[in-house]
Amino acid sequence: MPLNELTGSRVRERRLALGLRQADLARDCGISASYLNLIEHNRRRPTGELLLRLAARLGVEPGALAEGAASGFAESLRAVAGEPGFEAAELDRLEEFQGRFPGWAGVTAGLYARVGQLERAVAALNDRIAHDPHLDAALHEVLSAVSSVRSTAGILAETEDIDPDWQRRFHKNLYADSERLASGAESLVTYLAGSGSDAAAGSVTPEEELDQWLAAQDWQLSAAGPAELAQIASQSARDQAMRLVDQAREDAAALPEPAFSQMMEACAGDPLLLAAHFGVPVLAVMRRIVTRPGAGEGLVICDGAGALTFRKPAAGFRPPRIGAACAIWPLFAALSRPSQPVAAEITLAGRRGERFAAFAWGEARHPSGFAGPEVRQAGMLLRPMLPGPGPALRVGASCRICPEAECPARREASVLG
Repeated sequence: MPLNELTGSRVRERRLALGLRQADLARDCGISASYLNLIEHNRRRPTGELLLRLAARLGVEPGALAEGAASGFAESLRAVAGEPGFEAAELDRLEEFQGRFPGWAGVTAGLYARVGQLERAVAALNDRIAHDPHLDAALHEVLSAVSSVRSTAGILAETEDIDPDWQRRFHKNLYADSERLASGAESLVTYLAGSGSDAAAGSVTPEEELDQWLAAQDWQLSAAGPAELAQIASQSARDQAMRLVDQAREDAAALPEPAFSQMMEACAGDPLLLAAHFGVPVLAVMRRIVTRPGAGEGLVICDGAGALTFRKPAAGFRPPRIGAACAIWPLFAALSRPSQPVAAEITLAGRRGERFAAFAWGEARHPSGFAGPEVRQAGMLLRPMLPGPGPALRVGASCRICPEAECPARREASVLG
């Protein structure tokens, strides 16, 4: 078990937290108080056997003393310090902070992770609110009912000598519009709170239902059969899923196991080398990479017009479901450079801790004559990387949720300010 320079500090912090005297802990562990004092001041490192006795007496796992309970938080804490406005954080004292205050280190890293979750939730809500035609129709129905109720109520309130027959008609209309308003509002709330369980009730769009189904299948599409496809309620989502399943089976046949996994390791996952070895299109290799069991990579494919046609998220990177994506993505550079690889390290604006190696490729058709190549589609493979000090291309998901105020490619103002 690797011992950290601050193992002694962690022993001391835990002992003080339990209210133990140094002499009592030393006696219980079979060592002298002076030797324990040297350990606690990081002037001696305990042996493995002694570490086990210390951990047992202090009621913690040995790893919490050896490596630190917050050892896994180091990269998250460095990412926090890299956020705009937090440049004053003392990175040179990061290990000391983790060692002395592992609880606070965990809280800070947890809050940073929570911010990331909330940003992704904002991205999903932006897709739904800004671009969803179904939501627009539902809101129009509610507003129409509200206007009708208001108009009828105004007539009844401002007219004192209404004929009884007309009054009954107005009351009947008011009741009907109120029912329509209540029904529309209930449907709207159900739609906004929709989940995969109520897809059959029509509370989610076909695109959302397809996304939920793909996540449930863990993108293992080549193995999906009629039983799995039958889980999809809407015909539109089912048709899209069938096309993806057929494509995944073709890719699996062209890139079979275990040969593909062996070459993945030999080529370090390079899509171009894999495509050349198997004699298949580069985008087929990219699709095969992201649909392997447990694959952490993401993939975005667009057509020649730049519309996204395939979206497999990577951890921390969720492409927009509807609407225009970030124009700075290497994906779009590949559209103008057919059959030329485009590689870059990218990081999400506002989330410097999430970095990806991006590999983009424009698949071209070469007609006869001097017309030049025609790009039919392009793909961008996203491979998560550890945060690093080197430069990276700052990108967003879409303009509406990107905090990069000075971006030259901005199309519209961000809802994040």
